[in-house]
Amino acid sequence: MRTTGYYPVIMTGDVAGTAAFYRTHFRFEPLFAADWYVHLQSAEDGKATLAILDGGHETIPAAARGRVGGLILNFEVEDVDAVYRELRAAGLPLLLDIRDEDFGQRHFITADPNGVLIDVITPIAPSPEFAALYDAAALPG
Repeated sequence: MRTTGYYPVIMTGDVAGTAAFYRTHFRFEPLFAADWYVHLQSAEDGKATLAILDGGHETIPAAARGRVGGLILNFEVEDVDAVYRELRAAGLPLLLDIRDEDFGQRHFITADPNGVLIDVITPIAPSPEFAALYDAAALPG
């Protein structure tokens, strides 16, 4: 299979509110907007896209309709501390306070209005123990 695109779709009962959240706090802009589906693209990186879908829409198989669950969206950014300050000032919940991880991340975790976890990350150099686990081409820092 040759993949030509890949993006997460968040099922929700509040399409407009969820889209507004990602527009306001993560600078996404709509490429397509209907009352049941919004396709968003990062204003800063055209390869980063995200969709919001009414969880009860008929295009979803009946057995799978509802809300999203068990999902973490990772946003890698240049300056996690700046984003942390911005989102903290905006009053977003901080489920994991900003910290450095030995496996090679400085990050924090917040959530969207649906409870989808959002992990905001700046890669950093990992500890020697974790550095040994990386492919050389993927080693951060």
